[in-house]
Amino acid sequence: MRKPIIAGNWKMHKVLSEAKGFIEEVKGLVPSQEKVDAVVCAPALFLESLVQQTQGTDVKIGAQNMHFEDQGAFTGEVSPVALKDLGVSYSIIGHSERRELFAETDESVNKKTLSAFQHGLVPIVCCGETLEQREGGQTNEFVGSQVQKALTGLTEEQVKQTVIAYEPIWAIGTGKTASAQDANEVCAHIRQTVAAQFSENAANAVRIQYGGSVKPSNIKEFLSQPDIDGALVGGASLEASSYLQLLEAVAND
Repeated sequence: MRKPIIAGNWKMHKVLSEAKGFIEEVKGLVPSQEKVDAVVCAPALFLESLVQQTQGTDVKIGAQNMHFEDQGAFTGEVSPVALKDLGVSYSIIGHSERRELFAETDESVNKKTLSAFQHGLVPIVCCGETLEQREGGQTNEFVGSQVQKALTGLTEEQVKQTVIAYEPIWAIGTGKTASAQDANEVCAHIRQTVAAQFSENAANAVRIQYGGSVKPSNIKEFLSQPDIDGALVGGASLEASSYLQLLEAVAND
């Protein structure tokens, strides 16, 4: 059975004092890591402090982005070597905002995914379609292609450790959500894509999150679906009480 994973994506929110206050509020209250993986993906400025603050707790810290090179003349970028040195556990890769606003491509997403494993980080690889693509019946073809390209070159064991986050672009921060059944259909297609590219064993092991206006009131509906193993959460992860409710809903299910 795949263990659920709830990852909060704070995006460009909070200052350091607010971030530390959030962690202080949740770190002793998150459910056991045996029941659910609790991850907070914070702005790069806060990562060192939050990793230190969560030592010995069941909260893991993730980055929101990383470069695929170890070092070099890449002004403003974050090295995977530096992230690992800080004790960061996860990195979001290929979020739709990175693709749309910062020109990330399927190629760069693949390079980052390979680099994450090279440096002992777990990639949370994002995929998702636009409203136009959904209405045009292109969802499975487009999302399947994103996943296939992102995972190219990984070993089967690496694929089993990968987290894939399906986030329909039209549902991110809009208040709109895919129905649980619609989301599961796409997640099932992602699993089928992994099976075709690697194996049934890899497909059965990979964890697939849903993201897009997830909140405590609807998390159980999504997690009741057979191919949805967690959530990548934006706005509902910014408040400690809401984040804890998400974790508790999953752990007590």
